[in-house]
Amino acid sequence: MNPGITLLVTCGTVFLAQLGMSIYLPALPQIADDLHTESAQVSWGLSLYLIGMALPMLFWGSLAQRIGRKPVLLATLGIYGLANLALSLGTTLEAFLLLRLVQGIGASGISVMARVLIRDSFRGDLLAKTLSWISISFVVALGIGQYLGSLIQVALGWQAIFYLLGASCLLMALIVSRLRFPVLGEAPATVSSWSAYRVILCHRAFLLPALAGGLGYGVIIAFNTAAPLILQGPFQWTTMEYGLLGWPISVAYFLGALAVNRFVLRTGQQRLMALGVGLVLAGCSLMLLGSLLASSVALLLWLPYCVAVFGQSLNYPISLSRANDGAPIAGAYAMALSGFIHQLMAAIIGALASLIASPQAWPLSLLCTCLALGAMLCVKFAPSATHRV
Repeated sequence: MNPGITLLVTCGTVFLAQLGMSIYLPALPQIADDLHTESAQVSWGLSLYLIGMALPMLFWGSLAQRIGRKPVLLATLGIYGLANLALSLGTTLEAFLLLRLVQGIGASGISVMARVLIRDSFRGDLLAKTLSWISISFVVALGIGQYLGSLIQVALGWQAIFYLLGASCLLMALIVSRLRFPVLGEAPATVSSWSAYRVILCHRAFLLPALAGGLGYGVIIAFNTAAPLILQGPFQWTTMEYGLLGWPISVAYFLGALAVNRFVLRTGQQRLMALGVGLVLAGCSLMLLGSLLASSVALLLWLPYCVAVFGQSLNYPISLSRANDGAPIAGAYAMALSGFIHQLMAAIIGALASLIASPQAWPLSLLCTCLALGAMLCVKFAPSATHRV
């Protein structure tokens, strides 16, 4: 594939994979009613989805290194699409949660392969610039998908959300099956996959940027986990009102990703990444302050969150690029390992956010602030990356 086709395929697959995280959130109370359970229990579906995304990522990376990118991408698109179709038929909480786990397993491979395909074609600052398009796909799925989910739920019911997502994913698999992927020129690995992962993990130039990206990502996961219960609970927002929140979130992330795309070659990765985590910390701190001093004003929760989202959109593609460039071993391993770290952190953070979920906003805000502080420390102590080819 030429770089343009590669970019279209990766953005499309990432969009579909990330929709699974956000598109059903406005319908969460209705899903709980139909499954005869509580919203807090259904919210565990997000944590299980993230666990499913995290657990097999190293396997997908190793498999892609051994048998190629296309077979792995097709297999994971199939798993993800079929899990979505099955979710539209679910009638019990147990089946819903199990299928969310399977759905996450499919999304895991899609996410890994999208990043690996980008890594195969680009390096250095250009890699960060290109990964910003992946971030744009991510935010469209995160925000617009949330709004789209509210429209589908109101018009057709929550089952249609998963049915349409599954059908779209299988259509994407059909398109991918007709593409010709390039034969890679990388030499066969001289060490086992697990040895390669261990060597990369112990390298500070890889680990600290990867952790910075994961902690910032955790802010978004924590908010997505707890915010529906807060805004549709004490603040009494309707499904449509919560869905509309996706627009300012999308705009914030889009502008940040666009800034990386336009300015990273001129400004450099280090400065943009430091600015990004600084904005994440500022936004989360304002959320905490607002939730303590004016807990009845929803604007003081979601508007500072948009500032944090803008900062994370600067941080995330650069963290991926710097982690990949800092890895001592080339190939799909670094991208798979960084994805595994991010999704494992997201699953843990999502579970923690579910445990501390409260009608009050300050526990969520405090968690987000602690995550942002951690990201700031990782950026401060991360060494400069050494480019690997």
